[in-house]
Amino acid sequence: MTRIAAVRGALPPNRHSQAEITDAFARLCLPEGADRRLLDRLHAGARVEFRHLALPLDQYAKLDGFGAANDAFVESAVGLGAEAVGGALEAAGLAPEDVDMIMFTSVTGIAAPSVDARLAGRLGLRPDVKRVPVFGLGCVAGAAGISRLHDYLRGWPGHVAVLLSVELCSLTLQRGDASVANLVAGALFGDGAAAVVACGDERPATGADAGSGPPGPSVVATRSRLYPGSEHVMGWEVGDTGFRVVLDASVPDVVRTHLADDVDGFLADHGLTRGDVTAWVCHPGGPRVLEAVAETLRLPSGALDLTWRSLAEVGNLSSSSVLHVLRDTLATRPPPRDTPGLLIAMGPGFCSELVLLRW
Repeated sequence: MTRIAAVRGALPPNRHSQAEITDAFARLCLPEGADRRLLDRLHAGARVEFRHLALPLDQYAKLDGFGAANDAFVESAVGLGAEAVGGALEAAGLAPEDVDMIMFTSVTGIAAPSVDARLAGRLGLRPDVKRVPVFGLGCVAGAAGISRLHDYLRGWPGHVAVLLSVELCSLTLQRGDASVANLVAGALFGDGAAAVVACGDERPATGADAGSGPPGPSVVATRSRLYPGSEHVMGWEVGDTGFRVVLDASVPDVVRTHLADDVDGFLADHGLTRGDVTAWVCHPGGPRVLEAVAETLRLPSGALDLTWRSLAEVGNLSSSSVLHVLRDTLATRPPPRDTPGLLIAMGPGFCSELVLLRW
């Protein structure tokens, strides 16, 4: 089985309270003199207390179009990516030249050469490192990335693979857009990065590779689910001003309709039930989505506490969020050894990704 050797997160230095961000959002997105009661209600109900932003708050008004925002994305993504990957490799007791494959995912900016290519020389990755840049998976990509690392390491069990997620959601802000979708996105999404180092089961977990922290979980199996006819639920409309969010109010209903059957079927294939799961590592999609997850899976009280805490402390980091929750689980609430855990994320498509872990 694939062994998760380390998970590390990285956050931009510009940290602001939700109230500060709400006031800035009102100045940038609402017409002068407009009634801001809906904005205030949505931002107050998001259960977000702080967020980190790629730029100082006063610089967002100066971004002149998609090109300027994307230039800022590339610069910030390379810096945060180097911090996340470097920290994860150090925690795993591995050197950059040990990496055989790196996967990079983001849905908040584009670059060619891709961010992973720009990082290779800076980090000291080998010239023959395999690179897999991924765009378009959105919030599900943290879980899907672990799944695809697992697929790769089953074929190359002696290798080391790295997943890097960088999401700078603030740089997709649509100025002058007072739509409900933009108001909700402006209430929830923050900026951040995360990296996962994974080793195949023929890579010895001894010596330098053993790392210094508690042992991470192994990936037992994964399952991807795409829900036909739900393409309108979540994503981007790409135009002259960049990425305009598509965020339909039916997302919690899709979760209630599909998630429980998917989880139960996946667990049953491995002789398990929900009651066997000792850790629920869930993407913090937002209050209504988390409530739908807890309700439809009938989770015990406190099962999603780390997810709720992550939402409050940094907001929804798109694909990086579930990796931050995984990191927090390893650091603060590691389950008993040899017990199952389930990592869950959902995203555009509409789709879900399930990762069965063994602690």
